[in-house]
Amino acid sequence: MIEVIPFINANKEKYIDELKDFLKIPSISTLPEYKDAINSAADFVAKKLKAAGISRINIFKTEGHPIVYGEWLGAPGKPTVLIYGHYDVQPVDPIELWNHPPFDPFIKDNKIYARGATDDKGQLYMHIKSVEAYFKTRGSLPLNVKFLIEGEEEIGSENLEKFINDNTELLKCDSVLISDTELYEAGLPTLTYGLRGLAYMEVELTGPSQDLHSGSFGGAVANPINVLAEMITKLHDKNGKITVPHFYNNVKRLTKKEKNNYKRLKFSDKRLARELGVKELYGEKGFTTLERLWARPTLDCNGIFGGFTGKGAKTIIPSMATAKISMRLVPDQDPKKIIKEFTKYVKKLAPKSVSIIVRELHSAFPVLTPLGDKAAVAASVAMEKAFGKKTVYVRDGGSVPIVTVFTKKLKAPTVLMGMGLNSENLHSPNEHFDLNHFHLGIISSAYFMEEYSL
Repeated sequence: MIEVIPFINANKEKYIDELKDFLKIPSISTLPEYKDAINSAADFVAKKLKAAGISRINIFKTEGHPIVYGEWLGAPGKPTVLIYGHYDVQPVDPIELWNHPPFDPFIKDNKIYARGATDDKGQLYMHIKSVEAYFKTRGSLPLNVKFLIEGEEEIGSENLEKFINDNTELLKCDSVLISDTELYEAGLPTLTYGLRGLAYMEVELTGPSQDLHSGSFGGAVANPINVLAEMITKLHDKNGKITVPHFYNNVKRLTKKEKNNYKRLKFSDKRLARELGVKELYGEKGFTTLERLWARPTLDCNGIFGGFTGKGAKTIIPSMATAKISMRLVPDQDPKKIIKEFTKYVKKLAPKSVSIIVRELHSAFPVLTPLGDKAAVAASVAMEKAFGKKTVYVRDGGSVPIVTVFTKKLKAPTVLMGMGLNSENLHSPNEHFDLNHFHLGIISSAYFMEEYSL
């Protein structure tokens, strides 16, 4: 590593300038008007992989957004790592809450502000630059590398699973490396060994066949917004427990070792409340905040809409109301079973005065990864060398849906080596990424390749 790390340090500002160019591309996957930007982002990734030294690069078309694949297999007898990431980003709404345009990268206090900064462009780009550092200094890598970069992670990786199923030989590897998770705290190397799963639903209620005058018809028909609001309140009891029948049947309990590890992390409820701008935290009674964040399932209404929402007044009884509801799941919950129980339950909650449609938008299984695997050990050592501190182990409350597919289809363990922070506003206005972590992430990636090759 004598040549590689100094090269990374010497090119620190260059990497930031390149990241800015990446972040300028408004690659919002869920909005069709950004299709050209999606294609531009895929092209950007492909060009940077080529410039880094990757020998084979393909942009595969799908029914949705392109998948970028790259490989370098010039280290016979050494392990092969598949590096996964995504170039697509979330929408920017509400735009008025951004302090700076979301696709005009802005640096303040050594943090880069832009949509996609931490989720996942900044974290993905770390690995491209670590590969480049090896090629620029040594002319080769210490192991074999494959890149799989998609453009649909933020909409449930709709076409990636089919791509993996159709290309298992192409993607064959010894381990999968993902940086789309978080550090436990700033400057502390962290490996994530668990992710919550997801069941994302849409509930649509219809009352009258059209919007009605609230003076002429108020009191005679059910208001779908009122009914939907009542239904949502019934999805939790007074202790914060989810009321969907059989919801907790397969929830895996934390081990004593895990609980002791959580205690050693010295988590502070007061500090988190202060960081989030709330007076106190809230959640299911009988569990600590870390347990609720990492090892307990949740149900949240992500949005509710219907009727008149413009300025001024319009006195109507709306014809329709819709809610988006997500459930974060934990081992060993099955999203398909949860979706079935949720659908049955909300239909039962709906009165005969409205009609109801329940749709599944997307889902993912929860994940636990083996910490004793060679790749996980290599990642732990690599981060310790980069950060100069001992690596800690955590679960994450979020979901990376494709991890389960990698495990099942490629038979390869997954290493979750994230460099973000959960305070960096991913999915929210003013998303940002600590540039110190960006730099340490490049170094960690370089050390990982050396350690894993031994």
